Amino acid sequence: MNPRHILFAFLALLALAPLALPPFYVTLLNYIGLYAMVALGLVLLTGVGGLTSFGQAAFVGVGAYTTALLTTRADTLPSWLAWLGASPWLTLLAGLALTLAIAYLLGAITLKLSGHFLPLGTIAWGLSLYFVFGSVEGLGGHTGIPDIPAINLFGWPLTQGDSIYYLIWAFLLTAVWSTQNLLDSREGRAIRALKGGRVMAESMGVDTARSRMVIFIIAALQACASGWLYAHMQRFVNPNPFGLQMGIEYLFMTVIGGAGQVWGALVGAGVFTVLKQWLQDWMPRLLGQTGNFEVIVFGFGMVLLLHRARSGLWPVLTRCVPLKKQVRKLDMDAEPLPRKPMPPRGEVVLKAVDVTRKFGGLVANNAMNLEIRAGEILALIGPNGAGKSTMFNQISGVDTPTSGQVTLLGQSVAGAGARRIARLGLSRTFQHVRLLGRMSVLENVAIGAHLRGHRGVMPAAWRLDRAEEARLLAEAARQVERVGLGKHLHDDAGSLALGQQRILEIARALASDPCILLLDEPAAGLRYQEKCELADLLKKLRAEGMAILLVEHDMDFVMGLVDRVVVMDFGEKIAEGLPAEIQHNPAVLEAYLGGVE
Repeated sequence: MNPRHILFAFLALLALAPLALPPFYVTLLNYIGLYAMVALGLVLLTGVGGLTSFGQAAFVGVGAYTTALLTTRADTLPSWLAWLGASPWLTLLAGLALTLAIAYLLGAITLKLSGHFLPLGTIAWGLSLYFVFGSVEGLGGHTGIPDIPAINLFGWPLTQGDSIYYLIWAFLLTAVWSTQNLLDSREGRAIRALKGGRVMAESMGVDTARSRMVIFIIAALQACASGWLYAHMQRFVNPNPFGLQMGIEYLFMTVIGGAGQVWGALVGAGVFTVLKQWLQDWMPRLLGQTGNFEVIVFGFGMVLLLHRARSGLWPVLTRCVPLKKQVRKLDMDAEPLPRKPMPPRGEVVLKAVDVTRKFGGLVANNAMNLEIRAGEILALIGPNGAGKSTMFNQISGVDTPTSGQVTLLGQSVAGAGARRIARLGLSRTFQHVRLLGRMSVLENVAIGAHLRGHRGVMPAAWRLDRAEEARLLAEAARQVERVGLGKHLHDDAGSLALGQQRILEIARALASDPCILLLDEPAAGLRYQEKCELADLLKKLRAEGMAILLVEHDMDFVMGLVDRVVVMDFGEKIAEGLPAEIQHNPAVLEAYLGGVE
């Protein structure tokens, strides 16, 4: 079954609903649309970006109270502000602008938190805004603001539920469409990379702080638009719908539908709203008394859902319907991305001088020196705990040396950060594979090409970035073919064997067009034939003039491949030379074997 046919059928049912359903059910559909807009923002923020927020109801309140205040009390406002109350459409723009400013300020404070401190921070400002709505006399207190005018659309006042219905669902479907477009883009891959960890994303050139702020603001703006529609549908606002409990319910909707699924927001809002209404009607009749019994049922239901369908209902529904898999079409004739010139063979690409890293009293690296030239493979080896990974992190910008210098292409990069170093032409893989398992092989590699594109959020949301997107994906496909994973192009990265995932990380690193490649144990988990193919690939890259720094424990693989070897032990360099020299070096044998005869 083609997904487009299902979509057309769904849209047809939506269009006919007000004509066929009683007013009560049309009103219920209006609420589902309003709630789904907020849940959609949480899909982007929480499900995709991994940032939990309990405060979205407060942004709904900002949108509702802005339009309520401007349209009903314009005569009490300064003239430079009162003119906005002339039309609800102007108050929408005002609400979005105010929400943007508030969200940016709150995001600048809150998004620096991590772990459980982040959701606690959202609870704090969510409660603060809620009490502002109820405590400020000019906002009507807890009695609220009545007599909000109806929205006028081309001279048609939307005074009834069936008339504003189409506007609510037009807003929601536009938000769904633009969110899907955003996720299917360079910016969207950067957002999805947040779940792979800050270190991985920054090493691929993603500005993680910016990406977090972007999704935080988008979620806030969608909630604001929902609040604007709610105010003009109800024609009245008070603080009750914008408190912490409603913020929790929005998260419930997101989890029920599927936290990482765009259409899951609609499913979650629909199931939650209908079920809540049904429970409120039937539970008092069954128990013979009134009370918030639906909350009790939802609590147990959420626990059951998290046990049985942790990914939400949308993935369950898609498994039940035999949908034809959509394979992304690639334009391999798209204009190739520009490439940086490779340094002349033999030129020093990266140099570390007296790099020392201390963690309190522990000296992980002590006055380490090494240099890597264009067109050579340098191996960094040593026993476990020798300090290789720490040195790797100093070079790649993940960590900052306590003292010493690191230069890349003649520029000092010690402490510069992984993103700036990636922009200069350094790319890397990881000791523990860091891929996004639910994204395709193609999309994972395309993350590596992030810095080779420039189109931003708005062009992505409105599909104005398609030419650049075609070039980025074509480049990613070429790198996948280059490392021998072409037949897995559209497979989920998590479905690959460990050895293939390591090769995939190399393809992702190559997509950034580096002049130096840092590989952290790339042969771990590979079979003999796969190691041979990897060695052939690295030799080919060396022949193209690329500098390669290799950390590896497989000595047979290393000694038959590299040009020079640097050996570390207890954070210090104990030997450097050709592979044949290192194999007979007494200090190296002492470090590895504990002594020589």
